[in-house]
Amino acid sequence: MGMPGGVEWILIALVVLLLFGGKKIPELAKGLGSGIKNFKKAVKDDEDEEVASTDKVDELDKKSEAKKEEKKEESKTV
Repeated sequence: MGMPGGVEWILIALVVLLLFGGKKIPELAKGLGSGIKNFKKAVKDDEDEEVASTDKVDELDKKSEAKKEEKKEESKTV
């Protein structure tokens, strides 16, 4: 069973029109659109947060390495 063809889409549209009426369809489409927009925004925010946390970990690693090097230098001079 494949994707619906032209006639099937027309039948689906008619059933939706009968169930919800002409006034409700734009509201449903608007709600669906805002839901998709919010989902995409949340995914983008999550990716940005992941990049920021990775940057912080890298920065902490560099500071840790610098402190280790500092301690090595101190132990050599002592």
